[in-house]
This record gives sequence, C-alpha cells and structure tokens, in this order.
Amino acid sequence: MPPTAHSNSRIEALDLLRLAAVLAVVLYHFGFWGPASHGIPQVALPWLTPVAKYGYLGVPAFFVISGFVIAYSAEGRTATGFAIARFSRIYPTFVFCMTLTCLAIVALGPPHFESGFRQWLANLFIAAPALGQPYMDTSYWSLVIEVMFYAWVAALIAAGLFPRRIDAIILVWLGITFANELTLDAPLLEKLFLTDDSGFFVVGLLIYQFYRGRRGPVLYGMFALSIGTAVFQSIHKTVKLAPLTGGTFDAWTVAAICLASIAIIFVATRIRHVPLPSALVLAAGGLTYPLYLLHMQFGYVLFTRQAPANPVPSVAAIILATTFLAWVVWRYVERPAQRSVRDFLSGRASRFGWRLKLPAAVGGSV
Repeated sequence: MPPTAHSNSRIEALDLLRLAAVLAVVLYHFGFWGPASHGIPQVALPWLTPVAKYGYLGVPAFFVISGFVIAYSAEGRTATGFAIARFSRIYPTFVFCMTLTCLAIVALGPPHFESGFRQWLANLFIAAPALGQPYMDTSYWSLVIEVMFYAWVAALIAAGLFPRRIDAIILVWLGITFANELTLDAPLLEKLFLTDDSGFFVVGLLIYQFYRGRRGPVLYGMFALSIGTAVFQSIHKTVKLAPLTGGTFDAWTVAAICLASIAIIFVATRIRHVPLPSALVLAAGGLTYPLYLLHMQFGYVLFTRQAPANPVPSVAAIILATTFLAWVVWRYVERPAQRSVRDFLSGRASRFGWRLKLPAAVGGSV
C-alpha cells in the first residue's frame, strides 16, 4: 500500500466498544470469577452466572481493538516515537491505579486480602510474578500481553519491517502459533509470541488493512485464517478456565460471541460518527482503562469489607463507584500525566537526536 496520512480524529464507535468490553469483564468478575478465584461466595450473583461466565471474552475483544489501534497509531512513527506514545499512554495510569488498589488492600483488605511494599514494588514492573510477587490485581495479566505486543511492534518498526512487511509478519506469527498450540506446547514460546492470543491481535491488524482501503484475495485469505485462529484460541481458553473455575462453557456459544465481536469491531471502524455527544463518547472510551485496572481487586476489597446480606445493591453501588472513580482518574490524572510524561520523554529523545516521526509522514492516534 502507498503511505497515506490520516487525521487525528478518533473512531468514536471504538470508544463505545471499549466500554462494552470492559463491562463484560466487570460482569464476569462479579457474577462468576470472584467465588472461583477467591472463595468469596458473596461476590457471585448466581442468577447472572450463565451469562457472566462468558464475560472473559471481553478481553480478547480488547486485543482485537488493540491490534487495530496499534497499527493506526504506529503509522508515521519511528520505534522511539511509538514506544514513547505507548509508555505515556499506559504506564502513569497503571502506577496510579495499582497504588490505589494497594492502599485499599492494606487499609481495608485484611483478613481476606493482604499486600505490602514488596508486592507494590514488584508490580511497578507490571509483570510482578516474574519477580516472585503476585499481581496486585490478577486482571493485570492481560496488560503483560499488551506490553509484549507493543514491544514486538516497536522492534519490528526499528527493523523496518512494520508495517511494510505486515503480510509476512502475520503469516510467521500464525505459523509459530499453530506449531506451538498443536504440537510443541512450549511455555516460553507461548509467553514470547503470545500464542494463546495472537489471532485476536492479527484480526485487529488486518481490520486496519481494510480500514486503509486494501482489498484482494491475499487479504481475505489471511483474514479468514486469523478469524479461525481467534475462534480456536477463544475455545481453547475454556479448557484452561474450566478446572480453575469449576464452570462449564459451551464451545458454540464461545465461537458465536467471538465471531460477533469481530464483526461488530469491523463494522465500528466503518462508522465515522455516532449520534451521541462527542464529549460523552470520549469519556466512555477514556474511563475504560482505569476502570479495567480498578474494578476487580479494589471492588472485592470494598465488598468484603461491607459483607452485605443482600449482595445485589452492594455490587451495583461498587460498580457505579469504581466507574465514577475511573472517570476521575481519566479526567484529572491520566490525561495530564500522559501529556507530561510524553513531553518529557519526547524532549529527552530530541536531545539525543532520536526522531519521533518518519520523514514526510503524519501519524495519528486512536
């Protein structure tokens, strides 16, 4: 494809889909996962379990959106510019929300939950288990996957391969995925090449190809292959979830939700404007990241502290409270912190003569 410039406007429908995906995850954690992972039966809303147990598919939907967004935001940037943009986007908010969660656990968590300085310090590196400490919130596992994806994209940009050799990158990545998932089953390859989640990222990358106007049998074939991989991986995850949760998952339902999510995300990238106030849509998309970081462990601590006889009003109040808190974090912490960190790192890069954008190219953001 010839290089093209795009505007800095957001794809508004994706903001709404981000919110829908995080609400699915919230439903999963409060309607199903709580008792399975923490032995806290009060967290469960048993009447929601048949639906809530499929909420984990909100995370793969995030990965699809991430594949699209990363391809979009990487365009026109050098590896340095891309790394600064991603770091400033995710890390300051992560540190703030992780610290809030730690303080809540220390102050309100015992005897059900405990935390301390060592755990907080290890979580500053995001992949806390690699340093012998548990995640402050087990939801952070998906953030590790995201960061690994960003690292690969940055490395491929630096090598001059992304997005110029996108087809080869995708085919090699899917080849490694099939080799590991079907034969090798090597944990190192799984973590290094994200072979449990690669199909979702690839779907997002290819949706961006459609977004830019590319067509043809090669693209259609790779798109079909990536969708098949994503469906396989979404079903395969239930094999791991079942013994952990004691739940049962219908493979046809999982496949249907996965396909519907991909179709909706694809259609969303074709919608230029949604009939809602732009500020409302922007806030809906903006609060999803802090809400994802805060809702589970922070919410569990609040819930167990109350120990209500009727869990429904308490769960509803906690979800509303954490949603409002997420909006506050986005509005008054994330946005200024992101600008400050980005400007600081960009200034340091300029002092070393590191370019942030490619010549004669204009980057964008989603």
